[in-house]
Amino acid sequence: MASRRLRVGGSLLLGVAILPAPVVMAADYMGEETAQRVLFPEADAFTPLVVSLGESGHRQVAALAGPQPPHGRLRAWVALRAGAPVGHVLVDEVQGRVDLITYATGIDLQGRLRTPEILSYRESHGGEVRAPRWRAQFDGHDSLESLRFGREIRNIAGATLSSEHVTQGMRWLLALWQVALRPGAGAAAGAGGGGTR
Repeated sequence: MASRRLRVGGSLLLGVAILPAPVVMAADYMGEETAQRVLFPEADAFTPLVVSLGESGHRQVAALAGPQPPHGRLRAWVALRAGAPVGHVLVDEVQGRVDLITYATGIDLQGRLRTPEILSYRESHGGEVRAPRWRAQFDGHDSLESLRFGREIRNIAGATLSSEHVTQGMRWLLALWQVALRPGAGAAAGAGGGGTR
């Protein structure tokens, strides 16, 4: 850190240059409606969905998903083509270092993930999770065993926390789909505008 000696009124003062604190940049990259169309370009409609897990379902999802960072609000839609479901769109928020990272993914009827989209990033560091090459690692995965951070899903140097938390969040969404949204799942799901956590 740079320092300077100043004389004020005959006294010697040691001044320390104050460096600016890191600025947190909040940036919105994509809205929910755009994300829906990007994730399911074949769909012609999206119906909001409320997922009601109950205590037992929540325990099941938590056991499947594994350790999780704090989450924000979850939103869900059924993607439709000519009135028939083709999959689900899920928008989730996971804690970054300081603030929430909002991201979206699609899961088709076979339980295969689509490449997630980062909708909002509010941190000063770690925005590399927006890189297409990193996000593409998730595309097509249909097993929680194949979504392990640091193994199948690579870490990003300088964005470790962001990449780990998004990966953990993707595991939560796939576990939620397996417990509550897959065809024949036991949890209640109905029309509405929100989700469950």
